[in-house]
Parts: sequence; structure tokens; C-alpha cells
Amino acid sequence: MNRMARLAVVLGLLAMALTPPAAASVEGELLIWADEVRAPIMADLGKQFEAEYGIPVRVQELGLGDIRSQLSVAGPAGEGPDIIVGAHDWLGELVANGVVEPIDLSDRLHEFVPVAIEAFTWGETIYGVPIAFEAIGLIYNKALVPEPPQTWDELLAIARRLTDRTAGTYGFLMQMPDPYHTFPLLSATGGYVFGENPDGTLNPLDVGLNNAGAVRGLTLFRDMLREGLLPVGTDYNTMTSLFYEGKAGMILSGPWALGPAAAAGIDFGYARIPTIDGGQPKPFVGVQGYMISAFSKNKLLAELFLKEYASTTETVLAIFARDPRPPAYIPALDIVSADPIVRGVSESASVGVPMPAIPEMASVWTAWSDAIELVMNDALSPQEALDQAVRQILALISGS
Repeated sequence: MNRMARLAVVLGLLAMALTPPAAASVEGELLIWADEVRAPIMADLGKQFEAEYGIPVRVQELGLGDIRSQLSVAGPAGEGPDIIVGAHDWLGELVANGVVEPIDLSDRLHEFVPVAIEAFTWGETIYGVPIAFEAIGLIYNKALVPEPPQTWDELLAIARRLTDRTAGTYGFLMQMPDPYHTFPLLSATGGYVFGENPDGTLNPLDVGLNNAGAVRGLTLFRDMLREGLLPVGTDYNTMTSLFYEGKAGMILSGPWALGPAAAAGIDFGYARIPTIDGGQPKPFVGVQGYMISAFSKNKLLAELFLKEYASTTETVLAIFARDPRPPAYIPALDIVSADPIVRGVSESASVGVPMPAIPEMASVWTAWSDAIELVMNDALSPQEALDQAVRQILALISGS
């Protein structure tokens, strides 16, 4: 190809790249906003959908973090898509702003992982079709911990056996001060973030982070620090580096830590977090899924597309191949659960709780993190620190 021909090709591609994507829902067509993982798969499905129904499907790729904010602006202005890909914890904001539409999955509920359906349920109404989910669990080095502990007492025994601070080796590590990773300790015996209203929605004025169960969990954390089993102030990089170097037997983390562990040659397993006083720790579960814009001019078509094309074993496995989070669609999950890591993440999520999806969750993190740090530094008792955090959280939420 000569220089002029190459230039013509480049200019043609540039013109295509600069052509603005469809900005609004148009009757008789479908417009989907999807992230870089799902956009190519949605485009392929769109071709199949158009071939069968004669309905054009256009796919616009956006960063996952941009979809929510753009929908909230575009939808009320009469623009935006018919379908979006998003995270379940957007739901409270999107429902409150009236920008997403209920979806009828009544005839297919049994095909999805229950916690994933729960995540996309607001009150008694479902607003999303789940795609995939994730939750933290106990990741263990099989060379040091051949079988994962089933109880916290067993975990402590392993931690004591393997920890040698002089040698820089540890039996168990977790990052701190980090509410997300500390929550399973608090939830095991009854701690919670928000209680529920009678209609099943979350009550932001019922904060359970300083009840007896939450205090029990944070006390266990403090006791491990005092005993020297946990180094004070361990951050994510320190924790994972020690694990990848074979100097930590177990860590509390999620699937995102597994790729580097495999690259480091660690033979690892992924298990539920051990029970505490007979109670099962409940990690936060994150779920991704499809939602329909309340401003769509094609709501029935959008629901048909999601049910008959997006929610099939073939499609879900194609997404899994690009992003190996456990599928929320059970027929696909059953296939990939032959992988012990997928099975471990799934089992951990099955006992978890969806990340609270109400906007008030933003008022929780800083005060909660500060409470953990105060306990980490032995500045306050777990009860005092959590009482202070809850007072601050409620003040922020109530505006007082």
C-alpha cells in the first residue's frame, strides 16, 4: 500500500472514530451503553437480534464509572440509552432519581444466583438482570496451609504456628484500616450496616455497626494485633507482597489478588471465611448487571433482548471468558464451577450480603475507617470507637 492509500485509510478510520454515537433512545431501535468488557459481546448479540427481529441495536462503549453519571443527566433530558451495564450499588441513587425501570424476571428467578437477584432488588421490585458477582474470601497458600480452617479458632492456631515476626513470616494477614475487608468479622455475629424498613428497603437511620456482634468482631481484630499476629497498619501492597513471596499463609482478599499470585507460582485456594462463635462471616457482595432506562422508548424490546439474548449460557460464558468473575446465571455458573477458584468465590458470595445500595452508604466509610484505625492504634476500645463512628454516621445522614 502506497503512502497516499495508507493516508486515505487512516483518515477514513479517524472519521469513523469522530462520528458521534447515537445519543438518544429512538423508537424501534435499541441503544446500549456498555463497558469495554461487555460492549463487543453486546454488539455481536445486537447483530443476531436485528437478524431475527429486524430491530437495529447500537452499542456505545463508555467507562463503567461514567455510565451512571451520564445516565442521570441524559435520561431526564430525553437522551441516553435503552439499556445500561452497571453495578448494583448504583441502584439506590438511580431508583431515587427515577431513571431506571423495573424488570419482570418472575418466570426466570430460579435461573439466577439468589444473592445477585437480592442485589438488584429494591424493596420488592427487581431493577436489573444480574451478569456476574464477586466477594472476598480466605485465600490460602496450600504449601503452608494445606486445608483452609473452618473456624476462627483454627485460623488463630495456624496463624500462631506460622507467624515469626523476626523472620517476617505470618500465618494470616488483612489490610487495615479497611471497612470493606473488616466487615465479615463484624457481620459474623450480628453486625450490619443498615437495617431494613418494613417494605424491605434499607433504613439509613438504623446503623448496626456498634451492636454486640460488631463489637465482638472488632475485638477479635484488636486481640490479633495485641498478640502480634497482625502487623499494625498492614496495607494491601504489603499484605499481597508477603503472600506472593510465600511469607504469608492466608490473606483476606478478593479475586483481584489471584492473578499476581498465580504469576508468582503460588499454589493457592479460595474458601469461605471461617466461622466466628458459630456464626458465618458475611462479606459484601458486588454484582454487575443490566438495567433499563426509565426514559427508554423501547422498554419491552429492551426486556426481550435482555431475557432472550443477554441471559443465555453462551452469552454469559463469553463474558466470563473476558472477565472471569463468577456468572450470576446459574446454568453458566454450573459449567465454570469446575474451577475451584470460581467455586470458592461463589461459595463465599453465597453467604454474603449485597453492598448497601443507598446513597447514604457514602456517609459510612470515613467514620468506620477511623474507628478501625483508633482500635488498630489502641487509642479506643472497640465499643468506644464504634459508638463514636455511629454517632458521626447518623449525624452526617440526618444533617445534624
